[in-house]
Order: sequence, then C-alpha cells, then structure tokens
Amino acid sequence: MDRDIRGFDWDDGNRVHCQKHAVTVAEIEGLLRSGPRIAPDFKYAHLEDRLIAVGRNEQGCPLFVAFTIRKLAGRRLIRPVSARYMHAREIKSYEAQGA
Repeated sequence: MDRDIRGFDWDDGNRVHCQKHAVTVAEIEGLLRSGPRIAPDFKYAHLEDRLIAVGRNEQGCPLFVAFTIRKLAGRRLIRPVSARYMHAREIKSYEAQGA
C-alpha cells in the first residue's frame, strides 16, 4: 500500500456492511497491510474511485476487499466498503495468476 496512508476509516456503516459476510475487521486490515494484489474497481467507478484487493488472510483463506481512499483531517485513510471470501471461480483465477 501507499506509504502515505495513515490508517483505516471505520464507522458503523462500513463495519456492518463488511462483516455481513463473516469477515472480521482484523482480517480486512491484515489483508490490506500485507501487500495484496490491488486493481481499480471499474464496476463502481461512476460512484467514486474504488479499488479492489485480493489476497489471503492469516489462515490462508482467499479474501476480496473493495475499498476507497478518503482524506479526513489531513490524513489519507483506507475506507473498506465491502469484504467477502472469494468464490471458487475467483480462487482458481487468483491461483492461476500466481498467488
């Protein structure tokens, strides 16, 4: 991740939305700190600049996290928008590209 990022932006809205697929805040933050693959999220580009991150949690489970970068009080923060465990087809593609 960008060295200029200073933390995470969590509130009740995005915390609940991210955890609805049983992914914990710790898993999301861990993935985003561990050098995941990151790409633009073109599906939601009309709403805001979103990115997607894919990688594995500490237990080796493949995760998908959608997020944006927000500037609050002069600090750039990662704001997770959605998180879930990858589907079988996504895992296959992820592994084929070299995890």
